[in-house]
Amino acid sequence: MSDNGRGAGPDFIEALARGLDVLRSFRPACPSMTLSEIAAATGLARPTVRRILITLESLGYVRAVGRGHTLTPRVLELGMAYVNALNMWDVARPHMEKLVAQTNESTSMAQLDGSDIVYVARVAVPKIVTLGVTIGTRFPAPATSMGKVLLAALPPDTLEAVLAEPSRSGITPRWQPAPGELDAVLREVRAKGWALADQDLAPGIRSVATGVRDGDGRVVAAINVTVHAAETSLETLREEHLPRLLRAAADIGHDWALTAAVPVVTV
Repeated sequence: MSDNGRGAGPDFIEALARGLDVLRSFRPACPSMTLSEIAAATGLARPTVRRILITLESLGYVRAVGRGHTLTPRVLELGMAYVNALNMWDVARPHMEKLVAQTNESTSMAQLDGSDIVYVARVAVPKIVTLGVTIGTRFPAPATSMGKVLLAALPPDTLEAVLAEPSRSGITPRWQPAPGELDAVLREVRAKGWALADQDLAPGIRSVATGVRDGDGRVVAAINVTVHAAETSLETLREEHLPRLLRAAADIGHDWALTAAVPVVTV
């Protein structure tokens, strides 16, 4: 067992894991961190953090700023390689744009990463929102409509393990349910196939979401419509936006299945 509580088999590279821990220690609220702050956030020894920072700086992933360090734009390569390799979001985007045109509201797609959702695609309308959202933004899953959909799709054992992981979003949601309360919500989501979040994450943010399935019928992402609570009622969200959202999710899943079925020919 490693010093961070990870399983360390014979092929496990602890140095790589520690380097990733350092990269993940940077938060939106802490764009620049000192060596001591990173050591405290990761639980690593200061000499270890120093060597990792020197390595990351030489590779172009961090830079020294005053007494601290900050990430460079090069770290985006790590995440965008994932998005670009899938090519799923290019397929989804036309359907998302159509949904935005129908609702005049923003729509996003997300996947789970531990107990958080991470935004992987978004088509926004120019409205002021309480929380800024971009590709890569993460929020605690239970407090979001997309998170509820994704959590509801997990097997029980996996769900328990996922919820045991601490959020890395840096956000404290308004709604922090007890386990029994969340279980009841997720049962309802499984029965309906969609989820609502009424200002669970932050004041003024209301959304409805459903899952997007691959060709095997597995929920691999969630898609939502987000509105201002002061402008759009729950009734409008359910009666007008939800049917359009369900159609968009079905169309995206259909196109994903068709794309996956196309044979790859190497010349």
